[in-house]
Amino acid sequence: MALIVYLDETGDHSLELIDKDFPIFALVMLICDFEEYRAKTVPAVYQLKMDYFGHEAVILHSRDIRKAQGAFGFLTDPEKRQPFYDRINRLMEESQYTLIASVIRKQEHKDRYGMWAENPYDLALKFALERLLPLLEEAGQQKAQMIAESRGKREDDELRLSFLRVINYGTEYIDSSRFKKIEFGLEFKPKEMNIVGTQMADLAAYPIARYVLDPQKPNPAFRIAQKKFYRGKGRIHGFKVFP
Repeated sequence: MALIVYLDETGDHSLELIDKDFPIFALVMLICDFEEYRAKTVPAVYQLKMDYFGHEAVILHSRDIRKAQGAFGFLTDPEKRQPFYDRINRLMEESQYTLIASVIRKQEHKDRYGMWAENPYDLALKFALERLLPLLEEAGQQKAQMIAESRGKREDDELRLSFLRVINYGTEYIDSSRFKKIEFGLEFKPKEMNIVGTQMADLAAYPIARYVLDPQKPNPAFRIAQKKFYRGKGRIHGFKVFP
């Protein structure tokens, strides 16, 4: 069984200007069995696109869907919006994958650690990798291919550096020797490549973030994501909120 990991995020990782309406950063890993993904998940997403748009080129982007922008302009019609949301939710529920999500409450993080506060992206990635490693170990994986959406050369280089720092030096809780037993690969692909896995990670990220902001608000998409979180041995869980 070969696994492939897709990454996406919601919110920005700045600690300088924090949006009071969305003061968090969330990073999501969507982990799939390669054959299941190729044979079932990708065709299911393509079928949804063909049914609604007549072609597969549309990119499922959470923000565009919420704002009813671009190809999703038809969602301004309530009679069309809910059936589409139901179809997306059914797709996310029926597809086979595992989620790992790290959510950083930026204002609380900044207030607690001040000038020593880590970059939210670096911190979220570290938490996510600390959970991905035991998942890979349990699955007997010797390799892990990770695909992230490119955000620009500088941002990609910064993320790659954070990634290599964890893989090469470990964390406070996981020694580097465990990471080095697995051959990790990280590639950045532009949104225009229309990669199904990163789109699904994007669809999962926003409702997870919204749940952290307001756990009492109705959130059907989070209830689906909740069932997909990695549950490892002992206390390891694929949903980390910090602080």
